[in-house]
Amino acid sequence: MPNVAVIGGGCAGLAAASRLAEHHVPVTLFEAGRQLGGRARSISWKGQTLDNGQHILLGAYSETLRQIRLSGVTEQDCFLRLPLQLIMQDAFKLSACPMLPAPLHILLAMLTAQGLSSGERLAAVRFMLWLRLKKFRLPADLPLGQFLSARRQPVRLVKLLWEPLCLAALNTPLNRASAQVFLNVLRDSFAGAKADSDLLLPKTDLSNLIAQPLADYIEHHGGRVRTNAMISAVRKTGTGFCLGDADGTEHAFSHVVLAMSPFRLVDLIQGIPALGDTSRQVAQFVYQPIYTIYLQFPAHVTLPSPMTGLADAVCQWVFDRGVLYGQHGLLAVVISAEGEHQKLTQHDLGILVQEELQHAFPGLPQALWFKVIAEKRATFACTAGLDRPGYTTALPNLYIAGDYVAGDYPATIEGAMRSGRQCAEAIISSQHQEHLR
Repeated sequence: MPNVAVIGGGCAGLAAASRLAEHHVPVTLFEAGRQLGGRARSISWKGQTLDNGQHILLGAYSETLRQIRLSGVTEQDCFLRLPLQLIMQDAFKLSACPMLPAPLHILLAMLTAQGLSSGERLAAVRFMLWLRLKKFRLPADLPLGQFLSARRQPVRLVKLLWEPLCLAALNTPLNRASAQVFLNVLRDSFAGAKADSDLLLPKTDLSNLIAQPLADYIEHHGGRVRTNAMISAVRKTGTGFCLGDADGTEHAFSHVVLAMSPFRLVDLIQGIPALGDTSRQVAQFVYQPIYTIYLQFPAHVTLPSPMTGLADAVCQWVFDRGVLYGQHGLLAVVISAEGEHQKLTQHDLGILVQEELQHAFPGLPQALWFKVIAEKRATFACTAGLDRPGYTTALPNLYIAGDYVAGDYPATIEGAMRSGRQCAEAIISSQHQEHLR
């Protein structure tokens, strides 16, 4: 029976450890910080619980939903599930038709989208039909902006539909983002089952939605979860691996899953010659920020929709946390990818965001307070042709899990969950094969 160490308590590490625990494989999860969840975690501020990033999930996120169900959390209790609806305030509205099957519900939504000309609507439909014909596969990856131009997508359609979706999904500017990865997201959300295109808006903070329930599941099924447990060294031994922690204690394991962020992975494996290629792949990554700005207004303040996009603004999406979380009067604004907003102080950015909201929603009063949460290296830049490491390594029984590992998805919760499960399945499969010998 293997004895597995999972280093890193974000979504990838939790997914790997929970899958191993589900199959009764002894597993210990080490998290360097005091809190699990990685980017899917919460903080306390002014008596409110805030996520360190406002996340949107899709109905196509099958592994995330499986993990949530596994941990005993009920979808109806933790998500507001809405048929696809994209609203750009005073500029654009696209709503999936609930009466039609997939993919007609999306095609009709594009044909009836408000704020587009008839030519722009037809261009969107032709584009989706062409993608289905090509099975959402390109002969070679290229920047998304270049690809959309080659497919003759109108500038205004790109601005109101494709670019906001790109920023939300890939957190990478349009002129650098991977067209193939973007098409993977479109394939799974727009071209599959009808429910796959649904928006899943969390109704509770991410610590209570993902991290703590999965940690409880792991421990209830025989695994161990250790926080404030920094692993500073990994060394190959004759029978497995030796892990050294910050106080000099060593731990022996047969298998190891490295599930930390890519920039921390480089630091940990740089002294392992066999992992030189992996180290070089990860070292080439550049990173993109995500800013989340919370603004507390008087409790009576509500928005017309739980989620609204803003065109021609620094703010990209605004969420009504009163509708979603019962935090009345609290709005969350998300700004994905790099931009001029990074040059502002947090105070000046908060003021600018408030002014943009008051312009978009006339009559909005002054905020009582605001809080800026800046994740400077929130995700890797999902650029065209990026060489991402695989989950296996040159060392047998040593695996890598994370949203940056090679796969169909960009840096999302779903990408992390899939990666973690992939590593766990490889360990489970290898043990099954051992038993058959």
